[in-house]
Amino acid sequence: MKRVGLLTSGGDCQALNATMRGIVKALSNNIDELEVYGFMNGYQGMIHGDYRLLTSKDFSGILTKGGTILGSSRTPFKTINDPDENGLNKVEAMMQNYYKLRLDCLYVLGGNGSQKTANLLSEKGLNVIHLPKTIDNDIWGTDMTFGFYSAVNIATEAIDCIHTTAASHNRVFIVEIMGHKVGWLTLYAGIAGGADVILIPEIPYRIDKVIEAINKRTKSGKGFTVLAVAEGAVCADDLKLSKKEYKKKMESNHYPSVAYELADQILAKTGNEVRITVPGHTQRGGAPCPYDRALSTRLGVAGAKAFLDGEFGVMIGIVHDKTVRLPMKESAGKLKVVEKDNQFVKEAKMLGISFGDEDV
Repeated sequence: MKRVGLLTSGGDCQALNATMRGIVKALSNNIDELEVYGFMNGYQGMIHGDYRLLTSKDFSGILTKGGTILGSSRTPFKTINDPDENGLNKVEAMMQNYYKLRLDCLYVLGGNGSQKTANLLSEKGLNVIHLPKTIDNDIWGTDMTFGFYSAVNIATEAIDCIHTTAASHNRVFIVEIMGHKVGWLTLYAGIAGGADVILIPEIPYRIDKVIEAINKRTKSGKGFTVLAVAEGAVCADDLKLSKKEYKKKMESNHYPSVAYELADQILAKTGNEVRITVPGHTQRGGAPCPYDRALSTRLGVAGAKAFLDGEFGVMIGIVHDKTVRLPMKESAGKLKVVEKDNQFVKEAKMLGISFGDEDV
């Protein structure tokens, strides 16, 4: 009898269910006796012993179902070694539940923070395999994470819809896309949606360059401008502030996000009407797109193969369209960011898209 555990941790996204299905179907077809335990609501379920035995029925019909049948939650890695409110040692509790169920492997489906905890458990001696989940596509060591392209589709559709109303009313529209630390989602959706300005965290913007791009369109007879702005976009002027100065600015900042501050600045400097659209969590929702269904299934099968081969402490990624196994210790804690000299960025600039920097 072989026993494996599954948990989905962090923010949810499309194709979590499809990935678990891929793992379990591949294992079931290659192991005569298999028990699968699902920990509810991410690491919280593993900490508090909230789990259930899953059957083949649980994995039927979930290929196209968004979200996660196990539920999810955030358990920050920075406090993972701190006792909880009842004094419980979280790491020890997870290890005890792993051994209590006599698991042969734990599959963790999650993003960067989840991976760091998975790596910690691996270093403690548990057999752990990580599968990279995030709409941000920011996990180092894999070309693609499942959930990313589904989110790109939704963010792009939002920009598409904005285009018609922006053109009808000759307005400036800002579409705020998810992404606090990296701009892959905004970059892909912005280009796919035909945005005129794309602002991402990795390329600090200058407001005068943003205004320059808007004025250039106005002078050429185009009465509207669409900006795709990552929620983590940062102004170059803010980077010049000391920590004390920046803290003071944020304390007096009444804007809910960067998009609203940008809108006020654009209105003040151009007189153009500005409207803001925030797709928000719709970018995480709905059914996974066909690409994500195929990708997550491949990653799930590759995760099953790693178990059958007895290789643990790895992340299952995809590089050059081939599934790979990367030691988690080489990936944990690293972000895959959009470099300023990224070829995609250069190509976008050749189209005339502004990134609000000096190289526009």
